[in-house]
Amino acid sequence: MFRALSRFDRRRTLRAGTVLAVVLGLLAWWLWPARGEGAPSGSLTFSTGVHSGVYQRYGERLEGALAKDMPGVSIHLRTSEGSQQNLARVATGEADFTIATADAVATYLSERRPGAERLRGCVRLYDDYVQLVVPRDSDVRTVSDLRGKRVGVGQEGSGVRLVADRLLAAAGLDPADDITPVPVGIDTMPGRLSQGGLDAFFWSGGLPTAAVQALSRSFDVRLVPMEAELVAKLQSANGPIRYYRSAVMPADAYPEAQQGQSVPTVAVANLLVTTDRTDAAMTEAFTRTVINSRDRIGREVYSAQLVDLRTAIYTDPLDVHDGAKDYYRSVKP
Repeated sequence: MFRALSRFDRRRTLRAGTVLAVVLGLLAWWLWPARGEGAPSGSLTFSTGVHSGVYQRYGERLEGALAKDMPGVSIHLRTSEGSQQNLARVATGEADFTIATADAVATYLSERRPGAERLRGCVRLYDDYVQLVVPRDSDVRTVSDLRGKRVGVGQEGSGVRLVADRLLAAAGLDPADDITPVPVGIDTMPGRLSQGGLDAFFWSGGLPTAAVQALSRSFDVRLVPMEAELVAKLQSANGPIRYYRSAVMPADAYPEAQQGQSVPTVAVANLLVTTDRTDAAMTEAFTRTVINSRDRIGREVYSAQLVDLRTAIYTDPLDVHDGAKDYYRSVKP
């Protein structure tokens, strides 16, 4: 009897030990860090934009948030001409993260430029609005009225240049022959316009853009509307409708320039972009900081307020980076 009881006790002890091992195993699995978690370390380069543009202003504020959230990472901001140059830098390994417009990304992919297949999306950020700025007494009322004018079209590597050339073509103008294109950025275009060196300039950026806002307060300007018919031509000539959409600049974007009037225009989404080379932990942490710092940065750079967790994962035309997917999974209700 005692031997039988002893065997029973041993079996019970064995079963209890097995259950305990399973429980401990499950607990260890639950507590074990998911792929990409842990404190990232090393260095990263963030390619932004021209000095007075929204990309650079946003990047400067984001740098502080990243430094706080990722103390083991050395962060370097690098100014650029804009979206096209930003994508080339990231795709070829000159930078780790950047911001670019969705139309510039689609163009980079469709033209199969170097490293295009490595590009990945992290966050759909905010929309850029195309702004065609002229002196208030200008005779330019539509894009087609720019014929024969000196027009700031953005630097060669900018997203502004891409959409400006496309809008001009949609309006029936040759961007090289029917205007005098001046390839300068938002850092110098306002000054040139106010001093008579330009008749008009294109800008594509978040609302309001500080350089345009400052110009409107010191010099009489207005914004030229881009009607739905022009937008339809732009869309039909340049691929799927999802990259360009009709939009309206609210009347209070630039009160001095708009004088109580909203202005129809074109909008295109901005994306936070990296490549498949970037470590998952780094990408997850970067994505997390972008979302979490939205309100704080948005007090200084209004466009940052428009980052929305509900739509952030839609980085079309890019696949979402695995590290960014980890973040979105972690906050999914």
